[in-house]
Amino acid sequence: MDEKKKKLGFNIIKKSDPMDNHKGFGKGALSLDNVSPVFIDIDAGEAVIDVGAMHARSVVEKGIKFLPNKEEVPNGKPYWLVWVTIDRHEEGPYYAGVTACYMTVDREIRRGYKSLPEHVNRMDKSLKRHIIVADMDDKSKKVLADFLKNHNEVLWNNSTDELKQGLNAE
Repeated sequence: MDEKKKKLGFNIIKKSDPMDNHKGFGKGALSLDNVSPVFIDIDAGEAVIDVGAMHARSVVEKGIKFLPNKEEVPNGKPYWLVWVTIDRHEEGPYYAGVTACYMTVDREIRRGYKSLPEHVNRMDKSLKRHIIVADMDDKSKKVLADFLKNHNEVLWNNSTDELKQGLNAE
């Protein structure tokens, strides 16, 4: 009898064009089509997109057991995981939501620190077009601003002053 019970699962609905203003079935459904995870290696001053982070399977996260207490990973290498959401307005496409989460990884002991609730909530905030970068250090803000500009200058130019000021890029 248990086999016949329907299991409730989490479904991510993917559409070919998530900004097509479709008003029918699925309106308001969560679409991750326009979200990209960007890792910033704080020590190296480098940024890279790694879509594996959508399911905590990025190169940085693979093989690491994450703990909720920073003190348990005293020698962890610091990273920012930045959720970047793209949307479109009258001027064209732009970086609509940009939210950063801190984490550390110690490959030697295969342990890391991250606050899973913070990572989930920040991804949600990015989807809802929030800019949350105030926690980032100035060096990482510059790395992110340069990365976003170089990745797509049109998106950067169309982005809000809030993002540019938040990254000290104006």
